[in-house]
Amino acid sequence: MTATEDVATGLPVATFTDAMSRLVSGLAVVTTRQADGRPCGLLVSSICSYSVDPPSVLVVVDHASRCCEPLTHCAEFGVHVLGTAQERTARTFASRGADKFADVAWEWDGSVPRLCAVPIYLRCTATAVFDHGDHTVLIGEVTRTRVEDAEPLVFYRRLFDWRLRGNGAA
Repeated sequence: MTATEDVATGLPVATFTDAMSRLVSGLAVVTTRQADGRPCGLLVSSICSYSVDPPSVLVVVDHASRCCEPLTHCAEFGVHVLGTAQERTARTFASRGADKFADVAWEWDGSVPRLCAVPIYLRCTATAVFDHGDHTVLIGEVTRTRVEDAEPLVFYRRLFDWRLRGNGAA
């Protein structure tokens, strides 16, 4: 299928979201502590390294997410990059479930809820927060890392079950 749209005349949302669904991305769960002390977290695919000096990440959160408000006002947050073994975790944190932490192994890392058994964990101090369109952009300086070798969980065309092998996707 080939589609061409003139942005000047107004890009249809469906065309834009279809185009962006074809961008391969990793998946991460972002967590923080809510004002009442409970943990909150959500699945994101809009995440990237932002700076090496200081080491920083950029995360984008939909305003409609229940975690948007806590993340907008947090001092610290956690980024948990998922591997293929965490597909169930990805689905849990993508859902609108009431207690996403109920069936997930986690612990407190200071004020940050840290998921156990994820390949990459980054504890971050929030350094910048700003709105753009219907999302909030959150930049965090990485203060602690844990990295283990694992196959990445890849999001492509709205599916979680893509696997990378050698030079291509399965």
